[in-house]
Amino acid sequence: MKKIVLFASGSGTNAENIIKYFVQSKLGTVAAVFTNNPNAKVIERAKKYGVPTQIFSKEQLFESELLQKINVIQPDLIVLAGFLLKFPENIIAAYPDKIINIHPALLPKYGGKGMYGMHIHNAIVANNEKETGITIHFVNENYDEGNIIFQQNVVLAGDETPEEVAAKIHELEQKYFPTVIEGILNQKS
Repeated sequence: MKKIVLFASGSGTNAENIIKYFVQSKLGTVAAVFTNNPNAKVIERAKKYGVPTQIFSKEQLFESELLQKINVIQPDLIVLAGFLLKFPENIIAAYPDKIINIHPALLPKYGGKGMYGMHIHNAIVANNEKETGITIHFVNENYDEGNIIFQQNVVLAGDETPEEVAAKIHELEQKYFPTVIEGILNQKS
């Protein structure tokens, strides 16, 4: 059974969707959820499925102790599902091509520091974009610059609010993120 470690900072809807998907899987399982936010809803969501959680501070993210905790699990894949901090280089070096992220836009557009969540959707609406989408990519030492694994677009009518754009993106994330993870795990078999 392949092991997945999730990193999340917020409500955890993507994390829960991934956990639920892999509860049914013979290929992989979510072994743990790591979060930097002691008040994140993702903690409750993980507990509901019996998935252990690890809470750490921003400072601890860059200490070797966190890497040691990950090494104990020996994950086949580390998945950033709404994790907002820059991922540490020591973990990236220890798990090359085994860390992926989902970004709520079609990279390279609307990527980089400060481009997350509603900041992206507000910018897309402000710029009258005709389409947007999701990008699943490998994580490297720079924000949103790792090799792209998968993209899915959605056409915009031009009169959507940022909240309506966010809802369309959320649908894409829910539909595609778990199956793309499964595909990556299959390749690592």
